[in-house]
Amino acid sequence: MVDSTLVQVGKNLSEAMKILEDGQSYALSVQCMVKLLFGVSSRMQNVGEQGHMALLGHSLAAYISVLDRERLRKLTTRILSDTTLWLCRLFRYENGSAYFHEDNRDGLVKVCRLIINARYEEYASEGYSVLSFKQPIIYQSASCRPGLGQHLCSQLGLPLSSLCTVPCNTIFGSQHQMDVALLDKLIKEDVEAGKLPLLLIANAGTPGAGHTDKLGRLKDLCDQYKMWLHVEGVNLATLALGQVTSAVMAATRSDSMTLTPGQWLGLPAVTAVTLYRHEDPALSLAAGLTSSQPVEKLRALPLWLSLQYLGHNGIVQKIKHAAALVSITSLPLNHRPSLLHFCLCVEDELNSPVVLFKFSQEMSAASSGGSVEGYCAGEKEVLDAFNRWLGEQLAQLVPTSGVDVVELEDEGTCVRFSPLLTAAVLGTQHKDVEDLVEKLMELVPVMSSTMCLRQDFREETHRHAATLRYMEELSWPGLGAVRYEPQAEEMDESRRKQELEKINTELLKKLQELDTDIVFSTGPEFGTEEGFIFIGMVTEDVDVSELVDTIAALGRDIEESGRLLENMTEVVRKGILEAELQLQKANEEKLMEEGMLRQLPLVGSVLNWFSPVQSSIKGRTFNLAAGIVLTNTHLVHFLSLCFLTGQRLFQRPGASSDSFSETSSIGQADETTREESVTVSSSIHPPPTPPAPEDSHTGSDVSPQEVQESSEQVQAQVETEEASEERPSEDQEVEQSFR
Repeated sequence: MVDSTLVQVGKNLSEAMKILEDGQSYALSVQCMVKLLFGVSSRMQNVGEQGHMALLGHSLAAYISVLDRERLRKLTTRILSDTTLWLCRLFRYENGSAYFHEDNRDGLVKVCRLIINARYEEYASEGYSVLSFKQPIIYQSASCRPGLGQHLCSQLGLPLSSLCTVPCNTIFGSQHQMDVALLDKLIKEDVEAGKLPLLLIANAGTPGAGHTDKLGRLKDLCDQYKMWLHVEGVNLATLALGQVTSAVMAATRSDSMTLTPGQWLGLPAVTAVTLYRHEDPALSLAAGLTSSQPVEKLRALPLWLSLQYLGHNGIVQKIKHAAALVSITSLPLNHRPSLLHFCLCVEDELNSPVVLFKFSQEMSAASSGGSVEGYCAGEKEVLDAFNRWLGEQLAQLVPTSGVDVVELEDEGTCVRFSPLLTAAVLGTQHKDVEDLVEKLMELVPVMSSTMCLRQDFREETHRHAATLRYMEELSWPGLGAVRYEPQAEEMDESRRKQELEKINTELLKKLQELDTDIVFSTGPEFGTEEGFIFIGMVTEDVDVSELVDTIAALGRDIEESGRLLENMTEVVRKGILEAELQLQKANEEKLMEEGMLRQLPLVGSVLNWFSPVQSSIKGRTFNLAAGIVLTNTHLVHFLSLCFLTGQRLFQRPGASSDSFSETSSIGQADETTREESVTVSSSIHPPPTPPAPEDSHTGSDVSPQEVQESSEQVQAQVETEEASEERPSEDQEVEQSFR
């Protein structure tokens, strides 16, 4: 499929080049380019047809650049002039010129050079030395793009002292709008100090909140001090609509403004455009805003093709669709009582293209019945973590919505929905916005209950302070973090650290295997202590006390199992060493008994044939529970001991007397002796004669005194580490020994 697509593209490009080389009509060349688009659009639906046109513009620019110089000059001039005219009409910017650039900051840099050349008449001949007499000052809002002012100073060779950041409003108006009164004061101070106010950078839609500065008042202030006003921001896209707010309409009075039509219209690899007004073309050429090289003008070709394809109605429809998505998002959020613990931050003006909202703790405590005391100090950091989690979840659940997370100075972390920047690229529709609101409704109760139960979780963890350690991780969007602490005190620091990591790793696996909706994880990748288990969001029906008890109990079981395994390992190791010693001893006895000649391969076979030797090798069995190595002789006594003490094979201790055999080979003695002795099954020692009912002693062939002596002899031969009543059931030991 890829090969056929490339072949078709090559054919269409060849046809387009032939038309251009023959000097045929302009309209015919446009038709050929449209044909080139539709030749591949059916195979690349995810990019969009207008996106195909923009991508093909780059290919056509490479082909056009090899034309002869005269034809190249005519074609590029026509493309540049048409694109500039369309953009100025579309965005209501009369008598403007256009500069097309890849970096959306490059246009502002060129504008600054234009202003310096215009305000400093000797700059072209004297250079930077003329700036020392009157230092130029560039003013920018505190809400502008981060690093923009520093980039300007770096590109222009100006010191950072030439950059003045104007604070935003603190009392009246939006907290994201530039304080005009304070700006006026700063300009007066700079003028009195002998400095030259050069440029003011204003916002028609701040990068974070999407708020618009008071552009009308700022333009009047710039005219008063002969400053250049430059405007940028996402709200400039609404200038293409039929109804535009007065705040945004004032941007048409600015001296320059930067547009990003690629983001607004969903056009990949399309340049940004800076529209400006200036009457001296020589200064524009010196600043780099215009170029005499025809190839430089081909930057506008992808945008020229896209605008041709979309048309005026198509461009307006895309921007109008994005603005409509904002209204259907903000209205449900404003009218849902369950979202009272959400702060909806939208610009006061109508038709604002940006919606900001964040989770708030004000109403969540009362709704969930939990406790939020003790979180005042780190409440902001906790809320920021929760809102960051909310934005990530919404972006994952509804990826076509285009929501993202922004950090604002006063509001903190917020979730932003700016369809003008994302809707055209992602193809956001009304259904996606409805899904976004629905998912938001599902996540809010979970966040509210988790916030209220964090304090309860901390208190319950402190109740298990002997085994659990709580960590105050304010940046974790969840219930909290806990770690199980080993109880062994004799371990050194390194061994304790290894044991801690081992237990908590196993504990995390156990918790993740539980049948629950709670997420257990190792938490953030960086910046946390080792061994902690992080608990995610929980619902209001979660019993925190039971959760903490379960964590403590599982940790305790894992630690005890580890100790048992270590003890068993040590017992097995000692048993192996003992068995090796006994085997070595048995080999030596065999050598002494049989002699050296019988050990030789050929001679030994002959001797064994003439004079066979009866082997006296004793079998051995390692009893895992008792931790001892038994020979076959000891095993017989060991089994006899089990029979004499009344413990049957494969029977748990404490079984009822009904399980004992009714036939016995041991008679009943007096009451005390009868309680200490238990009958042995007739399948092991069948009685010689049935017991007589009238005399219980006559049917026994072993007296109680003989039973006691036999037990004492066996006890002397086999010593165990624990008493028989404290050891595990003897039938399990016998089973292991037989195995």
